[in-house]
Amino acid sequence: MHLLQLFRKECEELCGEYARYLEEPKEYADLALPCFRLGKNPQEIAKQLEKELKQKIGKDSLIKDVEAVGPYLNFHINNKKFSRLVVAQILKEKEKYGSGVHKKEKIMIEYSGPNTNKPLHVGHLRNDSIGMAVSNLLEFLGYKVIRTNILNDRGVHICKAMLAYKKWGNSLTPKKAGRKPDHFVGNFYVMFEQKARQEPQLEEEARRMLLLWEKGDKETRTLWKKMNGWTLKGMKQTYKLFGSRFDLWPLESVFYKRANPIIEEGLEKGILFKNNKGDIVAKLEPALPNKVVLRADGTSIYITNDLALTKYRFEKYKIDKMIWCVASEQNLYFQQLFKIFELLGYEWSKNCYHLSYGLVNLPSGRMKTREGTVIDADNLIEDVKELAEEEIKKRYVLKEQELKNRALWIALGAIKYYLLNVDPPKDILFDSEEAVKFEGDTGPYLQYTYARANSILKKSKKKPAVGELHTESEFEIVKKIAKFSHVLEKAAKELKPNYIANYLFELATLFNKFYHETRVIGNKEEQQRLALVAAVAQVLKNGLTILGIKAIEKM
Repeated sequence: MHLLQLFRKECEELCGEYARYLEEPKEYADLALPCFRLGKNPQEIAKQLEKELKQKIGKDSLIKDVEAVGPYLNFHINNKKFSRLVVAQILKEKEKYGSGVHKKEKIMIEYSGPNTNKPLHVGHLRNDSIGMAVSNLLEFLGYKVIRTNILNDRGVHICKAMLAYKKWGNSLTPKKAGRKPDHFVGNFYVMFEQKARQEPQLEEEARRMLLLWEKGDKETRTLWKKMNGWTLKGMKQTYKLFGSRFDLWPLESVFYKRANPIIEEGLEKGILFKNNKGDIVAKLEPALPNKVVLRADGTSIYITNDLALTKYRFEKYKIDKMIWCVASEQNLYFQQLFKIFELLGYEWSKNCYHLSYGLVNLPSGRMKTREGTVIDADNLIEDVKELAEEEIKKRYVLKEQELKNRALWIALGAIKYYLLNVDPPKDILFDSEEAVKFEGDTGPYLQYTYARANSILKKSKKKPAVGELHTESEFEIVKKIAKFSHVLEKAAKELKPNYIANYLFELATLFNKFYHETRVIGNKEEQQRLALVAAVAQVLKNGLTILGIKAIEKM
């Protein structure tokens, strides 16, 4: 139980049967009891309660005072005692501050989910940022988390890149072309789409290639393995750079055939049926549109794979919950998938959750891979890194390698924060120059604030010591850092890492206001204020780490 909860508990015990009416006002008090709910004369009731409760407040209570103000009874926290307890707790727990005890639930989170016919793009970076932050958060709170990717390594879209390479690749390799391998493959996918506009028969050729792949044609499978290998090699380089990590790497090509028993079960139960084209369809109307789960020619689609893979995950890994981090374009798809599981009678269907997020758009409009109008993840990281270098050079003189290291950390922090600080369902218009600013609601601003706090601690010749704080700005900061665990719990419950990002920005704003208005080093209360600075730095570091952003000691 965090300290603000202890304060609330004391207030509840004092209020007795009226505790359920306690609320948190935006100003004037820390907690308030609206007495107009208690009788016909709320002002008199508030005055009477004030008189009674004042006598019950103990010397060691976190409650400083109760005060009747009109129809309200306001409760005020003992700021000095509360501050000592909060700062002491943070400095004792350090990197564990805000964390939870081990929880029994085992949760699997699927994120990223790229196709192996092109490099990762900025949309994948939003997916990865959300998936990593939620995974980090749940682990921090004590859950057992399994991070999984899903490589969509088969299908007509993969065959399009393969067919283009077969026709126009001239046996070229990424190494000979001097290209990163995933970018090399992606160029052939774009090439196919461009040529198919003038030669529509290419679409049918790609479908025939998929049928050859489904039948295990040796030449087709050999080409498929080679090109998938190139793409995956390049993707893993990007994942490593961005900090994405996974425990499992399942392949769609492995699981799609395992859906046959589920499809047979669905047909027997009347949940699935064959339409007049021969497709196997899930009967979901009128609640949802019906959904094809297997084409008439026997070729599978995404849902074929998900039917088999989801059942395998719950049974193999004994998970309690499965979370898919996938863009909002697939909202209907997941409603249909979960409904099929429910109709099949799978008990775990109620523990499936789609963590939906909005699209990432460019100032020029929506991204379209087939038209080549995307921001590749590698190019974006490099562009933002160059902007970060320019910002650093305005402020510091560094050796070349140190400059590049810091620029990369700042660039990654800028990108991740920009993609995380808005509510996941909302679309984003990505602006690199806005993301990398050192001022305002940005990742670099938080990193800069942490570095500033760290600099204060290093400049002082004294050690932090927990003691009494006195100013209102100090108490504001204490109350904010005391809410850290509450914010984490709320973010975990709703699977919204933007709550953490927004909280850290508010904390950084309070701290920088304190820094400009208050003297720390050389003040008679230096050690107490150093302890507060250290506490703020620790909370910032813990929060940034959960978001997957490096806390930099020097900017």
